[in-house]
Amino acid sequence: MIRFVSHPQLERLQRRFRKIYGSEADRMVERFYATIGRYGVGLHPSKPDFLWSEKDVVLITYGDTVYQDGETPLTTLRRFCTRHLKGAISTVHVLPFFPWSSDDGFSVKDYRKVDPNLGTWEDIRALSSEFGVMSDLVLNHCSAKGEWFREFVAGIYPAADYFVTEDKDADTSMVVRPRTSPLLTQFATRDGDRWVWTTFSADQVDLNWRSPDLFFEFVDILFLYLSVGIRILRLDAVAFIWKELGTDCIHQPETHEIVKLFRDILEIVAPETILLTETNVPHHENISYFGQDDEAHIVYQFALPPLLLHGLLNETSEHLSEWAAGLPDLSDDQCFLNFTSSHDGIGVRPLTGLLSTEEIEELVGEVEKRGGRVSRKANSDGTESPYELNITYASALSEAGDESLGNARFLCSQIVALSLKGIPAVYLPCLFGAANYEEGLALTGRNRTINREKWERNALESSLAPGGEFAEIFSEYQLILQRRRSYPAFHPNASQRIHSLGTEFFVVERRSPNQTILCISNFSAKKQVFKRLDAIGGVAGIEKFYEIIGGRTLRPRKRGLSLGPYQTVWLVAKPE
Repeated sequence: MIRFVSHPQLERLQRRFRKIYGSEADRMVERFYATIGRYGVGLHPSKPDFLWSEKDVVLITYGDTVYQDGETPLTTLRRFCTRHLKGAISTVHVLPFFPWSSDDGFSVKDYRKVDPNLGTWEDIRALSSEFGVMSDLVLNHCSAKGEWFREFVAGIYPAADYFVTEDKDADTSMVVRPRTSPLLTQFATRDGDRWVWTTFSADQVDLNWRSPDLFFEFVDILFLYLSVGIRILRLDAVAFIWKELGTDCIHQPETHEIVKLFRDILEIVAPETILLTETNVPHHENISYFGQDDEAHIVYQFALPPLLLHGLLNETSEHLSEWAAGLPDLSDDQCFLNFTSSHDGIGVRPLTGLLSTEEIEELVGEVEKRGGRVSRKANSDGTESPYELNITYASALSEAGDESLGNARFLCSQIVALSLKGIPAVYLPCLFGAANYEEGLALTGRNRTINREKWERNALESSLAPGGEFAEIFSEYQLILQRRRSYPAFHPNASQRIHSLGTEFFVVERRSPNQTILCISNFSAKKQVFKRLDAIGGVAGIEKFYEIIGGRTLRPRKRGLSLGPYQTVWLVAKPE
């Protein structure tokens, strides 16, 4: 008999454990209850009134994207953000800051330590005292050079059960993968040669979520992260965590149950903490991780970066408008994370069903023309197809021989992402429109390095200062972020309506109970006149607007509203 089964949330845990772990469920509920109190994390009495607001913006960065001699990179990052981004961003997503062996951090050797090359847990605590902090929880795999895998090789329990092995001749042809490297990698162990699943690389060995002991390793790790002030937990590559031969091994029912378990645990001990799933897959698959309001609080808008890029390069909002108009209504505990760029490339799989094969190939060609690279994935029929476009977003939107037009197009892309319902997320190099890092690409030979440049702090700040290389875009971006946070109609859950009023325009109406903002973007390289204000019920008949981005009053004339190439305006009714 379970002592605590009367607690409704623990009853739910028990049901989920039973679906995955069968007869182990009762023992696992008891084990979970015994875990409460670790690192000072206990039962939480109540849920906060809200999880996010219009003031929320996430900054995505590596711990050492900005560095300075004489101090830890995490200290430098905190000082940089405090000086330049206070009042513009609310949360810092520090990409994996743990000891690692490959994939720029995503091959974790020890989940319970901070990489000493970056700093210490005290640095994370210090950052969390000034900003919210997002941390990765890399669930699908860990490093082949870490202690868990060494114990697996030596046959030491419980780690001997922590990894997924398979017969080397097993039929794995149905397995969906984002890589072209071998799925199974041979390792010599105390029990002889074993073939281990390596979905992403030979150094990233896949974890066995059938093991209750592995599950509780991650519960303990979760509690540690909560204790240092982590606000958002990002479940990296979560779609792949459950393996079942004879299936595609992606989005398995057990995978969704494990996400639900993490959500349940947070609601018991830390209901103010937000769960984000990272699933770079076609749109309808991606949003399945909302579940029935019982999985992720937030999912990425993975379709947004490639659709927006395609639209701006082709001077048409058609596909973007159609996709955005079909976004589902969400509960108050769900929202999207809107971004254009991240440490990874621009995903191609999310375009499935949104663009034709010909349009995708055309987009690939435009990226290659601008110095980008294309990463490919293996298909079940033995072919390969584009998986990811590796390029900075500013370079992807650049215009040869016309820097001004390229900058305007890039800023348009960023403002569109800030206009949509959801929480905006900005990759640090996007704040100032960084170009392709060709030197780094040549040095590492890895496609993703093209978008992972690092800067010495004093040199970067000189480039951001008036007259510097990055000053124009950075000052404009900074100002827009600061102004945006004062408007309730930009709340992540404020209603959104897309108006199709000509493919040269992308028109978004955002509305809170007491405010309407109309966001109009010119998707053309030419000056355009928008003449359809009266067709938009929320603003029809209004004669005077405040234009938020430019900080000015506008009185649209009868002939319409004039917009320069790739210009965006945010219009709110100006009180008399």
